[in-house]
Amino acid sequence: MLSLGIVGLPNVGKSSLFNAITSAKAEAANYPFCTIDPNIGVVNVPDPRLDALAVVVKPQRTLPAAVQFVDIAGLVRGASKGEGRGNAFLSNIRETDAIVHVVRCFDDHDVTHVDGSVDPVRDRETIEFELALADLGSVEKRLDKAKRAAKTGDKVAAAEAAALEKAFTPLSEGRALWHVELTSEERAWMQPLQLLTLKPILYAANVTDAELSGEEGPHVTALRAAIANDHEPAEVVTFSAKIEAELSELPSEERAEFLSHLGIESAGLDRLIRGGYHLLGLQTYFTAGEKEVRAWTIHRGDTAPKAAGVIHTDFERGFIRAETVGYNDFLQYGGWKGAKDAGVVRSEGKEYVVNDGDVLLFRFNV
Repeated sequence: MLSLGIVGLPNVGKSSLFNAITSAKAEAANYPFCTIDPNIGVVNVPDPRLDALAVVVKPQRTLPAAVQFVDIAGLVRGASKGEGRGNAFLSNIRETDAIVHVVRCFDDHDVTHVDGSVDPVRDRETIEFELALADLGSVEKRLDKAKRAAKTGDKVAAAEAAALEKAFTPLSEGRALWHVELTSEERAWMQPLQLLTLKPILYAANVTDAELSGEEGPHVTALRAAIANDHEPAEVVTFSAKIEAELSELPSEERAEFLSHLGIESAGLDRLIRGGYHLLGLQTYFTAGEKEVRAWTIHRGDTAPKAAGVIHTDFERGFIRAETVGYNDFLQYGGWKGAKDAGVVRSEGKEYVVNDGDVLLFRFNV
């Protein structure tokens, strides 16, 4: 399951976004630190293809893919040193796959800003600085241990120390590791530390209703420019916490009409998930049988055995072949039988790279 950790300054729309997309009703108020313990919510991944497959197969149940959101309290300057209980909060998102940084990009005198004015570029730098210093603590502790071991002639420890030294310098300056060129070997040494500034980052720009259906405002433009200037590998998704809150109160069948009336193509949740999938290189394949039709999340480039392992490790270990049909062919020919009769079902082996939307049936033996 994809897991996204939500960070940001107080009063930028973090908890409002979390409430809206998960209907978890976390406390949201116009003052800092109203979220103390992390809020965790799991939401289904919207995918109309799954519903279309279910119409054809008529299974006993339909199971979409899911995304877990972890919302922590708003961070402030000094969070890495414990201000606002920052370090305790940051530890809650170390195990997530990526970070969603909610940035305020709207002006409203009735909603206070912790720094007194709206400036998403400054806010981005504040959060990045705190994440970097939080990572510094983890690297420093591990580096000391590796150096001591290296002095005994341990070559493995020496290699680890060299990699950690490369991370230590920028982090000590408050610079995130997003801006540092690291080899795959160096990244491997750091992987156990679950460093925050090595995680992919998705910026969720909280904008006005008008900006969602029209041109982007100056705050979002400035944010995009700052990211591009730093050559940071990141996605920017715009959303309106206000609209998401209103959507969450509507029956599902009325939401599309509400968005259409506002001139908005899709809900913020949909854009966030699409952004997360694109950022992490994820895609979806399906299994379709009488008992269930289900969506599964894998990485682009995964082979058939790897995809099978998402269902169960035994499927990957004992993989024989994958009966494969494209999504469009599956619908066109009315399911497995029609697709087989039409000759569009393929038997793929261990080297097959799964495509987005493939419908698969695995053959295995353990």
